Amino acid sequence: MNVNNVKVPKMPGGGAASALLKLGAAGLGVYWFANNSYKVDGGHRAILFNRIIGVKDEVYPEGTHFMVPWLERPIIFDVRPRPHLVESTAWSRDRQMVKIGLRVVSRPMLDKLPTIYRRLGENYNEIVLRSIIDKSLEELLRHYNATELITKIEYVSWQLKDQVTAGALNFFFVLDDVSITTIAFGKDLTAGVEAKQVDAQGAEMTKFVFEKPSTVIRAQVE
Repeated sequence: MNVNNVKVPKMPGGGAASALLKLGAAGLGVYWFANNSYKVDGGHRAILFNRIIGVKDEVYPEGTHFMVPWLERPIIFDVRPRPHLVESTAWSRDRQMVKIGLRVVSRPMLDKLPTIYRRLGENYNEIVLRSIIDKSLEELLRHYNATELITKIEYVSWQLKDQVTAGALNFFFVLDDVSITTIAFGKDLTAGVEAKQVDAQGAEMTKFVFEKPSTVIRAQVE
């Protein structure tokens, strides 16, 4: 038998398979060019998450940057100073419940964004600020009674700012401002203060009522 004379039959659908391969390659190309870059707006920074190695250590500034589609994805951070209103409750030295409202302006350290994300995730502000403020307030208030908190409010505010700022640095945050906005005490202390105010007002009124006629009498005699 002459092998050279044997005809090899053609595989059906060869043209269709080639067309599908070309279409798939074209689709991959379109996907690549549509997803191989990302933009970082002003006041923001980005880090990259890689499916193989995890979060990369590089921090990307404002502008357009390239990445490997599917394998990498950007995580964008708003790094502008942001104000937060936080309320916390603790006990004073004389066991009075004290509720303090704080206004905190915070921003993350730019070069520490990969570490912040690894440790805290994207909602880092809510996690960190509440924890730091609660701990700092509890530590500070146990050194003061309720009266001292009222009479030394500026000094207490300065101490609280110092403690909260130091605590934030441990989590790679910078606090541009920490200020006490409100301070409230338990019902018993508030009622006692109001009673003293009413007594003081009543004493002033009594003094006025008793002193006024004597003034008139002296004027008439003169």
